[in-house]
Amino acid sequence: MGDAHRIGVVGLGVISRAYLDTLLGHPAVRVTAVADLDASRSAAVAAELPGVEALTVEELLSSPDVDTVLNLTVPAAHAEIALGAIGHGKHVYGEKPLAATLLEAHAVTEAAAKAGVGVGCAPDTVLGTGIQTARAAVEAGHIGRPLFASAAMITPGHERWHPHPDFYYTTGGGPLLDMGPYYLASLVHLLGPVRAVIGTSSRLRAERVIGSGPRAGERIPVEVDSHVSGVLEHVDGTLTTITTSFDGVATTAAPIEVHGERGTLTVPDPNCFDGEVRLFELGDTHWRTLPPSAGYVGGARGIGLLDFIGADGQRAPRASGDLALHVLEAMSALLRSSAEGRRIELTTSTAPPVPVPLTAAEEWRGRSARRPTSP
Repeated sequence: MGDAHRIGVVGLGVISRAYLDTLLGHPAVRVTAVADLDASRSAAVAAELPGVEALTVEELLSSPDVDTVLNLTVPAAHAEIALGAIGHGKHVYGEKPLAATLLEAHAVTEAAAKAGVGVGCAPDTVLGTGIQTARAAVEAGHIGRPLFASAAMITPGHERWHPHPDFYYTTGGGPLLDMGPYYLASLVHLLGPVRAVIGTSSRLRAERVIGSGPRAGERIPVEVDSHVSGVLEHVDGTLTTITTSFDGVATTAAPIEVHGERGTLTVPDPNCFDGEVRLFELGDTHWRTLPPSAGYVGGARGIGLLDFIGADGQRAPRASGDLALHVLEAMSALLRSSAEGRRIELTTSTAPPVPVPLTAAEEWRGRSARRPTSP
């Protein structure tokens, strides 16, 4: 790949530590700068990382020593930072979702296309051995022709553990926009893009009580629906029922199940890189666990960015802006369908990303890479 690709990180919250652990020391990339609205935070991170400069956000976006901006800001700032990076001729890779609204997401992808730069977006968990092994099993015909699928993300709500959970219950939050990208991206890998959706949702509690941290016991308002269900019509006719909820205490449902003419596949949590893939074929008497057969082994946050950079114009990056845009439209359409009481056809589509061959950890990390202490 020649000289190491230079990365500038904007947003130094908790998730940045996981990204830096993956990127630092990898021979194909070099983190050159960090920035955060809290200047003391960026200074503290840079002080622990030799050769990394603490800059203001604007300085980083315009820095000649940055090729790609890693956008780890809050969702409300995703579009602003992405457009700023693109405006300076830089590639951008961000945390999910691509933007807070579909209109902003379109603006990002259109600006990037006009500027001739790339856009990538999490989640990259779907590139690990869990989802990729399940995809390989579907494509190998182990369940026959897929007929329908189910997806379930059910929790009692993030306020039980998060000390500042307000965002999850205001505009731009809710269970679908928060966790849906993991499930929708996985379903596109497994079953292809979505052509239409039908959605419904509810909000049965007006308040939530913070359960931990300095604000424990404080009541916060619920301004968005906390339970969203729907049906996804994939382009090949396969149907997926999806439920995302902050209202359930527990569930025994598999995160994703795919049912075909000759078998059923259970798929692990798409918020994780690995996990057990199980197959029950017609006529069997028990479930069979499939060994990992595809995906990045031991994947970690940031593998999607390495894949994005490694594509280098020779193929579409697997964690692409086009996929993120399609996922965001599907989620937005589910919420709109619930509000309007009708089936909604999507305007975007995307080809399923190129499958990930089974790739050993030392290969994707780089044989000379080191695993640093998190800043």
